[in-house]
Amino acid sequence: MKKLTPVFIYSAAILLLLVVIGIVAPNTLENVTANMQSFISTAFGWYYLIIVTIFLLVCLYLFITPVGRIKLGKQDDKPEFTRASWIAMLFSAGMGIGLVFYGSAEPLSHYAISSPTGEIGTAQAIKDSLRFTYFHWGLHAWAIYGIVGLILAYFSFRKNEPGLISATLKPILGERAKGKTGKLIDILAILSTIFGVATTLGFGASQINGGLSYLFGVPSNFLTQVIIIIIVTILFITSALSGLGKGIKILSNANMALAFLLLAIMFFVGPSLFILNIFTDTIGEYLQNLPKMSFRLAPLNEENRAWINAWTIFYWAWWIAWSPFVGIFIARVSKGRSIREFVFCVLLIPSIIGFFWFASFGGSAIAIEAKGDAVVSALALEESLFGVFANYPLGTVMSIVAIILVAFFFITSADSGTYVLAMMSSNGSQNPSNGLKVIWGILLTATALVLLYSGGLLALQNTMIIAALPFSVIMILMTISLLKSLSKEVKDMALQPKVK
Repeated sequence: MKKLTPVFIYSAAILLLLVVIGIVAPNTLENVTANMQSFISTAFGWYYLIIVTIFLLVCLYLFITPVGRIKLGKQDDKPEFTRASWIAMLFSAGMGIGLVFYGSAEPLSHYAISSPTGEIGTAQAIKDSLRFTYFHWGLHAWAIYGIVGLILAYFSFRKNEPGLISATLKPILGERAKGKTGKLIDILAILSTIFGVATTLGFGASQINGGLSYLFGVPSNFLTQVIIIIIVTILFITSALSGLGKGIKILSNANMALAFLLLAIMFFVGPSLFILNIFTDTIGEYLQNLPKMSFRLAPLNEENRAWINAWTIFYWAWWIAWSPFVGIFIARVSKGRSIREFVFCVLLIPSIIGFFWFASFGGSAIAIEAKGDAVVSALALEESLFGVFANYPLGTVMSIVAIILVAFFFITSADSGTYVLAMMSSNGSQNPSNGLKVIWGILLTATALVLLYSGGLLALQNTMIIAALPFSVIMILMTISLLKSLSKEVKDMALQPKVK
């Protein structure tokens, strides 16, 4: 393994300090993170809503203007992966475990437990539950990933800069992007990535545990989750060592196949006509209400504001915390795509797949609850999906497929995460050393375990929201940097004499 960089040393030191505090004083860590999270959600809610909507508008601007023709690479570069494999990889890295974890749990929660508009158990609550779920997992979420991925791909492959967050700020920072300022930015990006991925690993371990508990009576506790995380850690490190073109690509394709299998079974054994009707109707509701939802903060209604903090602000922070990891990974596999193709595929295709996923699993869950067949909403979040399956034919089969799918998503998320972290901590190397991947894999696992130990999923969420705030500022600077560079490139192209 090559000499360790200062970025790696400082990032690893901060994480090790957190791990030690989490082991020695878990209650202190939980209280501190909870207080910080509460302050950020309350004081910066307006900020999150505005900047995330701006990122979406910038993506749309890049799609419809002539700059969309510019390639992420040289104009004659060809894509490295087929479009199907490319979409499978960005989808697996971008959503993964979250789709399975929240597939039925989120729409059901909005319908039966806590509605975004204050109504529960009504026909309107069904519509509200799905349109707000679409809002959280749709265009805004993918705009966050898309803008970071696009910027990194543009500077890496078109401007020949290293694959680092700091390198994208060269147009506005100049040579400081290579100095201490740049290193600080890369450290913040690594920390944000660690907490974002660790949260996902925590969700994955909890849901695998929940499924095993619901089906086979396996104890649902921290010890079981430790065993699950250790087993999956061995698997994802093995996959990471096999390289991007083998392990991650194969597992991503397998993920998509399993996900579509599970979706197809749910659709056909579930209330198919209801799913199609509610999907069509709520897509319209989502599009009609998109501007209103984008800026909805409910400053005069404490109950609704608490809901927004717990759901919308949490999601925006989660996607921002994940964006350096997903962005770098998407950039790495997107060489040769045009900006227009990139924006279209990254924003639209995963969003539509996600909408139908939530309509199918969420709609099936709501149908059970609305008819009074069962009270699935009383189950823990991680058991909700398995409670839904139990009320339909082939329930056990779907549960087993779901557990395997979560495990595969778990592996690809951690696998991609170790690759990206190793890349960011080795001066943007496109092929980081295996030793570095193993070290980051172990640190990822340790961080997830400590956060689960100190306060379960809540501690994971709190830490991630805290980590997202400083990186959101870096994202704003990255966007300004991209627009500045594109503007200069368009002017330069206009000044070039046309070839007859």
